[in-house]
Amino acid sequence: MNAKKLSCFCYGLLLLCLLAAPFMGAYPVFVMKLMCFALFACAFNLLLGYTGLLSFGHAAFLGGSAYIAGHSMKIWGVTPEIGLVLGMATGALLGWLFGMLAIRRQGIYFSMITLALAQMVFFIALQAPFTGGEDGLQSVPRGKLFGVLDLSSDLTMYNVALVIVVAAFLLIARTVHSPFGQVLKGIKENEPRAISLGYDVGRFKLLAFVISAALSGLAGSLKTLVLGFASLSDVHWTASGGVILMTLVGGLGTLSGPLVGSAVVVLLENKIGEFGTFLSRLTGIEWFNTLGESVTMVTGLIFVVCVLAFRRGIMGEIIAWLGRLKGGGGSR
Repeated sequence: MNAKKLSCFCYGLLLLCLLAAPFMGAYPVFVMKLMCFALFACAFNLLLGYTGLLSFGHAAFLGGSAYIAGHSMKIWGVTPEIGLVLGMATGALLGWLFGMLAIRRQGIYFSMITLALAQMVFFIALQAPFTGGEDGLQSVPRGKLFGVLDLSSDLTMYNVALVIVVAAFLLIARTVHSPFGQVLKGIKENEPRAISLGYDVGRFKLLAFVISAALSGLAGSLKTLVLGFASLSDVHWTASGGVILMTLVGGLGTLSGPLVGSAVVVLLENKIGEFGTFLSRLTGIEWFNTLGESVTMVTGLIFVVCVLAFRRGIMGEIIAWLGRLKGGGGSR
Protein backbone atom coordinates (compact mmCIF):
# COMPACT_ATOMS: atom_id res chain seq x y z
CA MET A 1 0.00 0.00 0.00
CA ASN A 2 1.56 3.32 -1.05
CA ALA A 3 1.53 6.46 1.09
CA LYS A 4 -1.45 8.04 -0.69
CA LYS A 5 -3.62 4.97 -0.28
CA LEU A 6 -2.55 4.65 3.35
CA SER A 7 -3.50 8.28 3.96
CA CYS A 8 -6.92 7.81 2.34
CA PHE A 9 -7.46 4.66 4.38
CA CYS A 10 -6.66 6.49 7.64
CA TYR A 11 -9.00 9.38 6.82
CA GLY A 12 -11.73 6.91 5.85
CA LEU A 13 -11.24 5.06 9.13
CA LEU A 14 -11.45 8.33 11.06
CA LEU A 15 -14.68 9.22 9.25
CA LEU A 16 -16.18 5.83 10.09
CA CYS A 17 -15.20 6.31 13.75
CA LEU A 18 -16.88 9.72 13.80
CA LEU A 19 -20.01 8.31 12.21
CA ALA A 20 -20.15 5.52 14.78
CA ALA A 21 -19.16 7.66 17.81
CA PRO A 22 -22.70 8.62 18.94
CA PHE A 23 -23.76 4.96 18.83
CA MET A 24 -20.71 3.84 20.83
CA GLY A 25 -21.42 5.91 23.93
CA ALA A 26 -19.66 9.15 22.96
CA TYR A 27 -21.42 12.35 24.02
CA PRO A 28 -22.46 13.97 20.68
CA VAL A 29 -22.15 17.58 21.89
CA PHE A 30 -18.60 17.01 23.12
CA VAL A 31 -17.55 15.37 19.85
CA MET A 32 -19.12 18.25 17.92
CA LYS A 33 -17.16 20.73 20.03
CA LEU A 34 -14.00 18.77 19.26
CA MET A 35 -14.79 18.87 15.53
CA CYS A 36 -15.27 22.64 15.65
CA PHE A 37 -11.85 23.12 17.22
CA ALA A 38 -10.35 20.67 14.74
CA LEU A 39 -11.70 22.83 11.90
CA PHE A 40 -10.35 25.94 13.64
CA ALA A 41 -6.89 24.35 13.91
CA CYS A 42 -6.94 23.20 10.27
CA ALA A 43 -7.86 26.73 9.15
CA PHE A 44 -5.04 28.20 11.22
CA ASN A 45 -2.60 25.62 9.88
CA LEU A 46 -3.39 26.76 6.34
CA LEU A 47 -1.95 30.15 7.27
CA LEU A 48 0.99 29.15 9.48
CA GLY A 49 1.84 25.65 8.25
CA TYR A 50 1.59 26.33 4.52
CA THR A 51 2.12 30.09 4.19
CA GLY A 52 4.46 30.71 7.12
CA LEU A 53 2.40 33.52 8.67
CA LEU A 54 2.10 33.33 12.47
CA SER A 55 -1.10 35.05 13.56
CA PHE A 56 -1.74 35.79 17.23
CA GLY A 57 -5.23 37.07 16.45
CA HIS A 58 -7.22 34.15 15.12
CA ALA A 59 -9.52 34.28 18.15
CA ALA A 60 -11.04 37.41 16.60
CA PHE A 61 -12.31 35.37 13.64
CA LEU A 62 -13.56 32.50 15.82
CA GLY A 63 -15.28 34.69 18.40
CA GLY A 64 -16.40 37.55 16.18
CA SER A 65 -18.14 35.16 13.81
CA ALA A 66 -19.64 33.26 16.74
CA TYR A 67 -21.28 36.45 18.03
CA ILE A 68 -22.61 37.53 14.63
CA ALA A 69 -23.96 34.08 13.80
CA GLY A 70 -25.55 33.72 17.25
CA HIS A 71 -27.09 37.19 17.17
CA SER A 72 -28.52 36.70 13.69
CA MET A 73 -30.13 33.38 14.63
CA LYS A 74 -31.43 34.53 18.02
CA ILE A 75 -32.52 38.13 17.35
CA TRP A 76 -33.05 38.28 13.61
CA GLY A 77 -34.54 34.79 13.46
CA VAL A 78 -32.58 33.66 10.41
CA THR A 79 -32.27 29.95 9.62
CA PRO A 80 -29.10 28.09 10.68
CA GLU A 81 -27.56 27.98 7.21
CA ILE A 82 -27.92 31.76 6.84
CA GLY A 83 -26.42 32.24 10.29
CA LEU A 84 -23.43 30.09 9.36
CA VAL A 85 -22.95 31.99 6.09
CA LEU A 86 -23.12 35.34 7.91
CA GLY A 87 -20.60 34.10 10.46
CA MET A 88 -18.28 32.87 7.73
CA ALA A 89 -18.63 36.18 5.88
CA THR A 90 -17.79 38.02 9.11
CA GLY A 91 -14.62 35.96 9.48
CA ALA A 92 -13.67 36.68 5.86
CA LEU A 93 -14.29 40.43 6.29
CA LEU A 94 -12.25 40.58 9.49
CA GLY A 95 -9.54 38.53 7.80
CA TRP A 96 -9.44 40.99 4.90
CA LEU A 97 -9.18 43.97 7.26
CA PHE A 98 -6.52 42.30 9.42
CA GLY A 99 -4.62 41.10 6.37
CA MET A 100 -4.60 44.49 4.64
CA LEU A 101 -2.94 45.97 7.73
CA ALA A 102 -0.71 43.10 8.79
CA ILE A 103 0.82 41.58 5.64
CA ARG A 104 2.80 44.76 5.07
CA ARG A 105 5.05 43.55 7.88
CA GLN A 106 6.88 40.28 8.49
CA GLY A 107 7.90 38.10 11.42
CA ILE A 108 7.10 39.24 14.94
CA TYR A 109 5.76 42.58 13.68
CA PHE A 110 3.08 40.77 11.66
CA SER A 111 2.17 38.64 14.69
CA MET A 112 1.92 41.61 17.07
CA ILE A 113 -0.29 43.57 14.65
CA THR A 114 -2.74 40.65 14.49
CA LEU A 115 -2.69 40.39 18.29
CA ALA A 116 -3.38 44.11 18.72
CA LEU A 117 -6.27 44.01 16.24
CA ALA A 118 -7.71 40.92 17.93
CA GLN A 119 -7.62 42.67 21.30
CA MET A 120 -9.63 45.50 19.78
CA VAL A 121 -12.26 42.96 18.74
CA PHE A 122 -12.20 41.51 22.27
CA PHE A 123 -12.93 44.89 23.87
CA ILE A 124 -15.71 45.52 21.36
CA ALA A 125 -17.24 42.16 22.31
CA LEU A 126 -16.87 43.06 25.99
CA GLN A 127 -18.68 46.38 25.68
CA ALA A 128 -21.11 45.99 22.77
CA PRO A 129 -24.72 45.57 23.97
CA PHE A 130 -25.65 42.72 21.62
CA THR A 131 -22.87 40.41 22.87
CA GLY A 132 -24.08 40.17 26.45
CA GLY A 133 -20.76 41.38 27.84
CA GLU A 134 -19.25 39.08 30.44
CA ASP A 135 -22.39 36.93 30.44
CA GLY A 136 -21.99 36.16 26.76
CA LEU A 137 -24.65 35.59 24.12
CA GLN A 138 -26.87 32.82 25.46
CA SER A 139 -29.90 30.75 24.42
CA VAL A 140 -29.09 30.70 20.72
CA PRO A 141 -31.69 28.41 19.06
CA ARG A 142 -30.61 25.70 16.66
CA GLY A 143 -33.70 26.15 14.55
CA LYS A 144 -34.43 24.24 11.37
CA LEU A 145 -31.91 23.79 8.59
CA PHE A 146 -33.37 25.21 5.34
CA GLY A 147 -36.59 25.56 7.32
CA VAL A 148 -37.11 21.79 7.19
CA LEU A 149 -34.53 19.78 9.17
CA ASP A 150 -35.01 20.24 12.92
CA LEU A 151 -31.61 20.52 14.62
CA SER A 152 -32.93 20.32 18.19
CA SER A 153 -31.99 16.62 18.20
CA ASP A 154 -28.31 16.15 19.12
CA LEU A 155 -27.99 13.27 16.67
CA THR A 156 -29.35 15.32 13.76
CA MET A 157 -27.13 18.24 14.70
CA TYR A 158 -24.17 15.87 14.92
CA ASN A 159 -24.67 14.57 11.38
CA VAL A 160 -25.03 18.09 9.99
CA ALA A 161 -21.91 19.28 11.85
CA LEU A 162 -19.96 16.29 10.58
CA VAL A 163 -20.93 17.02 6.97
CA ILE A 164 -19.91 20.69 7.35
CA VAL A 165 -16.55 19.89 8.96
CA VAL A 166 -15.70 17.17 6.42
CA ALA A 167 -16.60 19.49 3.52
CA ALA A 168 -14.43 22.26 5.00
CA PHE A 169 -11.53 19.84 5.51
CA LEU A 170 -11.80 18.67 1.89
CA LEU A 171 -11.73 22.31 0.79
CA ILE A 172 -8.54 22.87 2.79
CA ALA A 173 -6.97 19.71 1.34
CA ARG A 174 -7.91 20.78 -2.18
CA THR A 175 -6.47 24.24 -1.55
CA VAL A 176 -3.18 22.84 -0.25
CA HIS A 177 -2.72 20.53 -3.23
CA SER A 178 -3.77 23.10 -5.84
CA PRO A 179 -1.36 25.35 -7.79
CA PHE A 180 -2.39 28.12 -5.40
CA GLY A 181 -1.31 25.96 -2.45
CA GLN A 182 2.02 25.21 -4.12
CA VAL A 183 2.67 28.93 -4.45
CA LEU A 184 1.89 29.38 -0.75
CA LYS A 185 4.45 26.69 0.09
CA GLY A 186 6.95 28.44 -2.15
CA ILE A 187 6.35 31.73 -0.32
CA LYS A 188 6.90 30.02 3.03
CA GLU A 189 10.13 28.35 1.93
CA ASN A 190 11.69 31.24 0.01
CA GLU A 191 9.69 34.43 -0.38
CA PRO A 192 12.37 36.37 -2.34
CA ARG A 193 12.49 33.55 -4.91
CA ALA A 194 8.68 33.64 -5.27
CA ILE A 195 8.90 37.39 -5.89
CA SER A 196 11.66 36.89 -8.45
CA LEU A 197 9.44 34.40 -10.30
CA GLY A 198 6.84 37.13 -10.76
CA TYR A 199 4.26 36.14 -8.13
CA ASP A 200 2.33 38.89 -6.36
CA VAL A 201 3.29 37.65 -2.90
CA GLY A 202 1.18 40.20 -1.06
CA ARG A 203 -1.97 39.15 -2.92
CA PHE A 204 -1.33 35.46 -2.24
CA LYS A 205 -0.74 36.14 1.46
CA LEU A 206 -3.91 38.20 1.73
CA LEU A 207 -6.00 35.55 0.00
CA ALA A 208 -4.59 32.84 2.28
CA PHE A 209 -5.36 35.04 5.29
CA VAL A 210 -8.96 35.59 4.15
CA ILE A 211 -9.56 31.88 3.48
CA SER A 212 -8.11 30.94 6.87
CA ALA A 213 -10.19 33.61 8.62
CA ALA A 214 -13.40 32.57 6.80
CA LEU A 215 -12.97 28.92 7.80
CA SER A 216 -12.15 29.97 11.37
CA GLY A 217 -15.37 31.97 11.28
CA LEU A 218 -17.25 28.90 10.12
CA ALA A 219 -15.79 26.96 13.07
CA GLY A 220 -16.91 29.66 15.52
CA SER A 221 -20.38 29.92 13.99
CA LEU A 222 -20.84 26.15 14.07
CA LYS A 223 -19.68 26.05 17.68
CA THR A 224 -22.30 28.63 18.62
CA LEU A 225 -25.00 26.68 16.80
CA VAL A 226 -24.00 23.45 18.55
CA LEU A 227 -23.56 24.79 22.08
CA GLY A 228 -26.21 27.52 21.96
CA PHE A 229 -23.98 30.34 23.21
CA ALA A 230 -20.96 32.51 22.40
CA SER A 231 -18.71 33.82 25.16
CA LEU A 232 -15.72 36.09 25.66
CA SER A 233 -13.46 33.04 25.87
CA ASP A 234 -14.05 32.56 22.12
CA VAL A 235 -12.55 35.96 21.32
CA HIS A 236 -9.91 36.09 24.08
CA TRP A 237 -6.21 35.90 23.23
CA THR A 238 -6.01 32.51 24.97
CA ALA A 239 -8.09 31.04 22.13
CA SER A 240 -5.39 32.22 19.70
CA GLY A 241 -2.75 30.62 21.91
CA GLY A 242 -4.77 27.43 22.10
CA VAL A 243 -5.02 27.00 18.34
CA ILE A 244 -1.26 27.58 17.99
CA LEU A 245 -0.71 24.86 20.60
CA MET A 246 -3.06 22.46 18.77
CA THR A 247 -1.24 22.99 15.49
CA LEU A 248 2.25 22.63 16.91
CA VAL A 249 1.43 19.56 19.01
CA GLY A 250 -0.28 17.81 16.10
CA GLY A 251 2.24 18.71 13.44
CA LEU A 252 2.78 22.00 11.65
CA GLY A 253 2.32 21.89 7.88
CA THR A 254 0.50 18.54 7.83
CA LEU A 255 -3.16 18.03 7.01
CA SER A 256 -3.68 15.47 9.75
CA GLY A 257 -1.65 17.25 12.44
CA PRO A 258 -4.27 19.82 13.51
CA LEU A 259 -6.88 17.05 13.80
CA VAL A 260 -4.67 15.12 16.23
CA GLY A 261 -3.47 18.22 18.06
CA SER A 262 -6.98 19.57 18.63
CA ALA A 263 -8.11 16.17 19.93
CA VAL A 264 -5.18 16.05 22.38
CA VAL A 265 -5.69 19.60 23.69
CA VAL A 266 -9.51 19.47 23.93
CA LEU A 267 -9.43 16.07 25.62
CA LEU A 268 -6.86 17.36 28.09
CA GLU A 269 -8.91 20.44 28.89
CA ASN A 270 -12.16 18.51 29.36
CA LYS A 271 -11.12 15.08 30.62
CA ILE A 272 -7.98 15.69 32.67
CA GLY A 273 -10.00 15.71 35.90
CA GLU A 274 -11.49 12.29 35.17
CA PHE A 275 -8.03 10.98 34.21
CA GLY A 276 -6.61 12.33 37.48
CA THR A 277 -9.34 10.60 39.47
CA PHE A 278 -8.56 7.34 37.67
CA LEU A 279 -4.85 7.67 38.45
CA SER A 280 -5.62 8.47 42.07
CA ARG A 281 -7.71 5.31 42.46
CA LEU A 282 -5.09 3.27 40.63
CA THR A 283 -2.06 4.49 42.56
CA GLY A 284 -3.58 5.69 45.82
CA ILE A 285 -1.85 9.07 45.40
CA GLU A 286 -4.31 11.77 46.41
CA TRP A 287 -2.47 14.51 44.47
CA PHE A 288 -3.77 13.20 41.16
CA ASN A 289 -7.26 14.40 42.15
CA THR A 290 -6.02 17.99 41.76
CA LEU A 291 -5.10 17.57 38.09
CA GLY A 292 -8.50 18.90 37.07
CA GLU A 293 -7.55 22.22 38.70
CA SER A 294 -4.21 22.35 36.88
CA VAL A 295 -5.27 22.08 33.23
CA THR A 296 -3.02 24.95 32.14
CA MET A 297 -0.02 23.44 33.87
CA VAL A 298 -0.57 20.01 32.32
CA THR A 299 -1.16 21.51 28.86
CA GLY A 300 2.02 23.55 29.19
CA LEU A 301 3.95 20.45 30.23
CA ILE A 302 2.64 18.55 27.20
CA PHE A 303 3.74 21.41 24.97
CA VAL A 304 7.24 21.47 26.47
CA VAL A 305 7.56 17.70 26.01
CA CYS A 306 6.42 17.99 22.38
CA VAL A 307 8.91 20.76 21.63
CA LEU A 308 11.80 18.88 23.24
CA ALA A 309 10.97 15.32 22.17
CA PHE A 310 9.37 15.68 18.74
CA ARG A 311 9.65 19.15 17.25
CA ARG A 312 7.70 18.19 14.13
CA GLY A 313 4.63 17.39 16.23
CA ILE A 314 2.91 14.04 16.64
CA MET A 315 1.88 13.53 13.01
CA GLY A 316 4.97 15.26 11.69
CA GLU A 317 7.18 12.71 13.45
CA ILE A 318 5.02 9.80 12.28
CA ILE A 319 5.15 11.03 8.67
CA ALA A 320 8.93 11.50 8.88
CA TRP A 321 9.33 8.01 10.37
CA LEU A 322 7.23 6.45 7.59
CA GLY A 323 9.29 8.38 5.06
CA ARG A 324 12.53 7.01 6.49
CA LEU A 325 11.14 3.48 6.37
CA LYS A 326 10.36 3.86 2.67
CA GLY A 327 13.54 5.75 1.91
CA GLY A 328 11.59 8.83 0.80
CA GLY A 329 9.16 11.51 1.93
CA GLY A 330 5.83 10.54 3.44
CA SER A 331 2.58 11.87 2.07
CA ARG A 332 0.73 14.38 4.13
